[in-house]
Amino acid sequence: MAADKQRRVNFSNGQSMPILGLGTWKSEPGKVTNAVKTAIAAGYRHIDCAYCYFNEAEVGAGISAKIDDGTVKREDLFVTSKLFQSYHKLEDVEIGLKKSLDLLELDYLDLFLLHWPLAVKRIGDDEYPRGADGKPLFDDTHFTESWKGMEKLVEKGLVKSIGLSNFTVPQIKEVLALPNKVPIVNLQIEITPYLTQTELLDFCKSKNIIVTAYSPLGSGDRDDAKPSDPVLMEDPNVGELAKKSGKSVAQILIRYHIQQGVACVPKSVTPSRIQDNFESLNFKLSDGDVAKLKALDKNFRYCTYEEGFSNNRFTDYEHSYPNSNNTHAYYRNDCFTEFLIPRTVDRRFIYHHSWSSGSRCECSCIVQLRPVSVEEGDSSLKQESYNDTRQ
Repeated sequence: MAADKQRRVNFSNGQSMPILGLGTWKSEPGKVTNAVKTAIAAGYRHIDCAYCYFNEAEVGAGISAKIDDGTVKREDLFVTSKLFQSYHKLEDVEIGLKKSLDLLELDYLDLFLLHWPLAVKRIGDDEYPRGADGKPLFDDTHFTESWKGMEKLVEKGLVKSIGLSNFTVPQIKEVLALPNKVPIVNLQIEITPYLTQTELLDFCKSKNIIVTAYSPLGSGDRDDAKPSDPVLMEDPNVGELAKKSGKSVAQILIRYHIQQGVACVPKSVTPSRIQDNFESLNFKLSDGDVAKLKALDKNFRYCTYEEGFSNNRFTDYEHSYPNSNNTHAYYRNDCFTEFLIPRTVDRRFIYHHSWSSGSRCECSCIVQLRPVSVEEGDSSLKQESYNDTRQ
């Protein structure tokens, strides 16, 4: 195995993670076990999964098979999973973890991530509850409470490291502001040349948080894909670099992340592509090539939260999500938009939304504020408007 194939990124807690892993989101049922076995045989030592991918049992079967046949030992592998949103309450975090451990047939995880900063209710065995209107039933459990539960998992030896996924800079700052016993070592987010996330990457670097890119090839098989969406794998600029380098388009896109020190977890169940992706560790792009790829930034996000609940990318979800610093975050489509609004915000508010060419999220939110001095029962409300066009 070439030296670069063993390349790892170092966490602030002394642990390390292989920079390239096998992603399993949206992997075709019935093919995941073989994909994991193929990947491990090819040299992958990093497997990325999540409870809400609904295939952890297949992932676990693949891992067990390669341990049983002597290809690897458990300690050779780096396995990541993520806390599902209906297990965000402090007392439920360990329950959520153990569901993944049972499915994966593992005693511990190398990395456990808080999958989203937004919680949903759990009603009996229903982990994706919806109201009568068909919309998800959100829960007000704050992610800082969930983080405290994550820390306990490290203390108990159930996970070695913990991190976040799909968090914004303000939300990461909230976790950093806690009297943390365990550091945030990793943030997993969507990054592609079409969504470079420069500000978020720079912030994480300043806080010694390693970033992992999911859907690095553009998630072409997502359910809510629109005919007008740009297709990253067909971008002529990427194709030109691939032709010049004698590499595949996928290899160019994966190498783009690796070269910047960003971990990468491309998904595939096709043996030839799994091997092809792994060969991304065997060459380098020039600084000029990396710059050309960065210049393709459209601030276009392929993966939107609604995919878990609806195929309608522009469905309105009215939800007020309290932050610990006396503000609220309002969730709209594929971004968490935060406004410095007092917690006296009334639950009744209306979204007005515009979308610019499917790229930049431009949210205009009208909310109704209840003044602190207003006594309970007084129906008078003050209306103010807030606009946000941040990435």
